Amino acid sequence: MDKYEAVIKLIMEAMKTESEPKESKIPVGVSNRHVHLSQEDLDILFGQGYQLTNIKELSQPGQYACKEMVTVCGPKGAIEKVRILGPVRKQTQVEILAADCFKLGTNSEPKMSGELAGTPGITLVGPKGSVQTKEGLIIAQRHIHMSLEDASKFGVHDGQTVNIQTEGARGGIFSNVAIRANNSSSLECHLDTEEANAMGLGGSSSITIVK
Repeated sequence: MDKYEAVIKLIMEAMKTESEPKESKIPVGVSNRHVHLSQEDLDILFGQGYQLTNIKELSQPGQYACKEMVTVCGPKGAIEKVRILGPVRKQTQVEILAADCFKLGTNSEPKMSGELAGTPGITLVGPKGSVQTKEGLIIAQRHIHMSLEDASKFGVHDGQTVNIQTEGARGGIFSNVAIRANNSSSLECHLDTEEANAMGLGGSSSITIVK
């Protein structure tokens, strides 16, 4: 190999490196039905001044699974042992699976967390009392948490919806996946257990954004 061939080889290798795709995999977090409580409702369900018990830190900073659980009651049925996630929030929010609507006798739709206006209410029962919420029952809209730096890297922005692709024997594409970008989030795609099971995904799975 003469010096010209060596130079050409170096240039081709450099061009190949630049053309390789950047890291594009996003880890998946699978959520089951769960409840976020206001302090007011926590006091009614578990007693005045009650504090939640953190048993497991979650992927998003400051979020954790609690020891405490409640029963979710609808017009046609109830679901026991629904996990509470902490910390307490300004307003109580109950996130269920689509199939839970049949058992509870409710008619919920996918909503982003915190967008509770016009959503149905539900009854929660704890060891010290019960609460009938006026609203707050939702099916969680599938979404991707990421930092603003991640959003820039993926070429997306907060509030945008994208498609995601999964690999494997049951792989496929999900549409209407919302981007939630801010500087307090860790990179993770949140799907509920029904969505994850449909695509054969678990806690070690990853997805790719497809625009």
